[in-house]
Amino acid sequence: MRTTIVKIKTLAFSILFVVVVIGCTSKNKDSTKDTQKVTSQNLISTVIDSINSEINNGDYGLIDRFIVIQNDEVLADFRYKQDYETIAQKYDTTNHQYNFNSTDWHPYYKQSELHTLQSVTKSITSILFGIALDLNEDYNVDNKAMPLLTGYDTDFLDKRKQNISIEDLLTMRSGLKWNEETDHNDNTNDCFLLESSDHWIEYVLSKPMDTIPGTRFVYNGGGTVLLGKIIRTITGKRIDDWAEEKLFKPLGITDYYWKETPDGEIDTEGGLYLKAEDLAKIGSLFLNKGKWNNKQIVSESWVTTSTSPLLKNVKPQWRSVTGYGYQWWIPEYTDNGKTSIYSANGYGGQYLMVAPEHKLIIVFNGWNINDEPEKSTYRALQDRIIPTLKK
Repeated sequence: MRTTIVKIKTLAFSILFVVVVIGCTSKNKDSTKDTQKVTSQNLISTVIDSINSEINNGDYGLIDRFIVIQNDEVLADFRYKQDYETIAQKYDTTNHQYNFNSTDWHPYYKQSELHTLQSVTKSITSILFGIALDLNEDYNVDNKAMPLLTGYDTDFLDKRKQNISIEDLLTMRSGLKWNEETDHNDNTNDCFLLESSDHWIEYVLSKPMDTIPGTRFVYNGGGTVLLGKIIRTITGKRIDDWAEEKLFKPLGITDYYWKETPDGEIDTEGGLYLKAEDLAKIGSLFLNKGKWNNKQIVSESWVTTSTSPLLKNVKPQWRSVTGYGYQWWIPEYTDNGKTSIYSANGYGGQYLMVAPEHKLIIVFNGWNINDEPEKSTYRALQDRIIPTLKK
């Protein structure tokens, strides 16, 4: 497997120190904004301290990192030490790359600071796809997917498969029969079977059709694997090379790892490892509508579409009315479709959450794969932090 490990750069954010001068009678707009900013951050700090205390108390299970950034200022960055070697002894630790209890792989890569992102990888794959389309005007999301999967038998008896579009894959509406809702170690779970196979793309392409493409949301990591291969067709580069050139290098992300599949492709559905502070850079990129240091990395239109509730109420069993965009979850949006919060979610408690109205970014890394904690970090922004700002 290939790894790219070079000298580490730190996150280009700093802690804000504010001095409030009492007695100023000026009604200068900047002064008012500064006061509002300080008030907002003071309110958040109280909630952050409470969440941190509860994490230390074990209420949220195994949490590794908790970062809060508002207005480009780091308000909190907590690290938590977990004894994963001892924890793993309670479970099967067979040493292979897809065993989630093997500390050789999870949650940190080889005991480095690189943390598994799991399905947050899907959201980053979507960004890389957007960049590919930005730079190759011969392709768009309406293109059919099968002609772009070169080198595979795509002459299917069920012609519905030929009608799967790129957008169908991006929005989890491929129409392929797929089960990823059971426990990951369930041997009928398609993600388990995919990761156990030697030929990932062939496995996905072999799945029968269940419905007409574009008509029904079914969570499907196999579709994201196909997207990774299509990026290679469009750009001529494997996605790890494309990511380094077009996303990671511009953002100063120099330390990362991608899992490689047995047949030499890249695991684009769950195989990326990043530091938490570098994951926060992805949030900042999107908060700034695709720009980094005044350079447009991915188009504003891609950012907007990716984080819009193109599909609504895709998980009616969840507590909130959750939407879905291009491989991004939309846990809160208005009746007219305006996004209030969007997030990249990953197995075990990997979250990059962004609240654009409040210029707020939250990052959680955790590894709750064997026990259900009392509280969920996924709800922290929506249930704890945002309501405080609205008071």
